[in-house]
Amino acid sequence: MPEIWFPNLGIKINRLSREAFSVFGFSVYWYAILIMLGFAAALFLARREAKRIGHDPVLYEDFTLWILIVGIIGARAYYVIFSWDNYRNNPLEVFNIREGGLAIYGGIIAVFFASLVFVRLKRISLLPFLDVIAPCVAVAQAIGRLGNFVNREVFGGYTDGLFAMRYRAEQAAAIPPSVAEHMINENGVLYIQVQPTFLYESLWNVGLFALLTYFSRRKRFDGQILLMYFIGYGIGRFWIEGIRTDQLMLGGVPVSQALSAILAVLCGVIFIYKLKTEGSKCSKN
Repeated sequence: MPEIWFPNLGIKINRLSREAFSVFGFSVYWYAILIMLGFAAALFLARREAKRIGHDPVLYEDFTLWILIVGIIGARAYYVIFSWDNYRNNPLEVFNIREGGLAIYGGIIAVFFASLVFVRLKRISLLPFLDVIAPCVAVAQAIGRLGNFVNREVFGGYTDGLFAMRYRAEQAAAIPPSVAEHMINENGVLYIQVQPTFLYESLWNVGLFALLTYFSRRKRFDGQILLMYFIGYGIGRFWIEGIRTDQLMLGGVPVSQALSAILAVLCGVIFIYKLKTEGSKCSKN
């Protein structure tokens, strides 16, 4: 029987190991490889865009090295803070990122503040720089999210829709009660059948990258692409968080869903204001 199964699409994956390979007994996981591939793709695209607009591509190489560690620390810190009960009795597990547990919003926040320091040190303008970075972040997220697929985590509730996905129950990172109620027995093998929210977010980010790339060549003010990223990602993440079963909570409120709504609305207001301001300038000229 397959380990992963999309029954309504006719796709079966008989074996998908979390471990890609080992070196001298040290396991290297697909999760880490996909995150690194995301960074590599982001750097490639940033360099290409930098050349197009006359920026120094080396700046983006330096920035990638700058944020590689900062982004991962931020992503881990965000996850640990809002799921502290899982680490309270074993604090050393905080440092065990090989088992997963990275929250994208934590990485985004860390990267944003790191960029404030970076542009000051390099004496370059912040908003044009971040306009180049924003589409690249979307690509990195799209690739990195696939690591959740390999880890059998970040999924939604039970569904029998077109994209319904089955995992072998014993391999799932965690099974919420609402999903366990719909366990499926196939020839003696128990499966959970869920919504692949990691896939939804990955595809959403691919579409967001395409949109941001299109407007990068047509932007009307510095910071426009950054604002569009936060609006687009915020809307998508708000929807996806609503169907996930592993939300990070604070006082009964899904943290990332609330943050998504705030970012989308706030950046939307700023975006509309800037467009009207730029339109007024054009009419006066």
